[in-house]
Amino acid sequence: MSGPLAGIRILEVGVMLAGPYATMMLADLGAEVIKVEPPGGEISRQVGDSYFASLNRNKRSVCLDLASEEGQRRLSDLAADAHALLVNMKPSVIRRLGLTYEALSRVNPRLVCVALTGYGLDGGDDPAFDYVVQAATGVAAMTGDPDGPPTLPGYSSADNSTGLTAALGLLAQIVSGRGGQVDVSLRDVMLSQLNYRASAYLNDGVAPRRHPYGAHSYYVPAQLFPTGDGYLALFITHDGFWRSFCAEAGIGGFATMAERSARRDEVLPLVTAVLATDTALGWEQRLRPLGIPAAAVRSLPEALEATPEAIVTAGEHRLVAGSVKIAGFTPEYRPAPALDEYSARCQSS
Repeated sequence: MSGPLAGIRILEVGVMLAGPYATMMLADLGAEVIKVEPPGGEISRQVGDSYFASLNRNKRSVCLDLASEEGQRRLSDLAADAHALLVNMKPSVIRRLGLTYEALSRVNPRLVCVALTGYGLDGGDDPAFDYVVQAATGVAAMTGDPDGPPTLPGYSSADNSTGLTAALGLLAQIVSGRGGQVDVSLRDVMLSQLNYRASAYLNDGVAPRRHPYGAHSYYVPAQLFPTGDGYLALFITHDGFWRSFCAEAGIGGFATMAERSARRDEVLPLVTAVLATDTALGWEQRLRPLGIPAAAVRSLPEALEATPEAIVTAGEHRLVAGSVKIAGFTPEYRPAPALDEYSARCQSS
């Protein structure tokens, strides 16, 4: 079975993470992705081979100087046969280089143009790196220990989330059968992902506050807990989970979700004390067969070692596989492209 996106051609003028991640997911599903790079290559090639490979497998590369007449001519030729163009740059650069639907509709009125920016195509050119956006949208302020500083997660959550959203917007417009401009920003994506947190404030005036060990604001107990060895994530969201946990742990009381939430300061010490009697892995092995959501905190190396089925090989690099599984389709993982290899292929054919 060919990939579900076989026959779809996408141009990418991507930089670093968000844009390249979006198009790599589409390439994993069978789309032909042509990565348009400046002379010398996209900047993430300088970060390291494994970094570049992790975001650019299954693509082709063509070098164009988009500031030149020849580069613009070749861009128009590529756009004429493409279904979509995805670009992540500053709005002023996107417009100056003619990477909008307004500029390219003359050569392909059905082209879908996705602009992935920090604050929107009309939002200006202020720097919008992942960490900056997490700080600006309240994510950093609500993360971490209550008595500690704001905290950032250990991976690029804003870039990755925006890449996912951009890929969704691109496909939605292709399915519509119409060309047009799609506008996706890091700021808007992160604000949208604060859904119930934002709703609590907008409708009830409840501002988010931090709890120790990342505890959930509604569910109790739902957080990290220290154990006899390591930390355990326990996420009890309803009374059935609580009854099963109590039976295994040998405790009782606090029968309803409302009572556990209201008496958080009594519930948490009780749970913490009982979890200290076994290791994190021990509790995981005891609770999971009961259907209780629980997992020992693992390092990334430990997590990868525990899931060998999620590791694939693309050329000389071992990478994490795509996350979309489709019945009957096994993705082919090709290595990230050599710089301008698509031009060389076209010239030889």
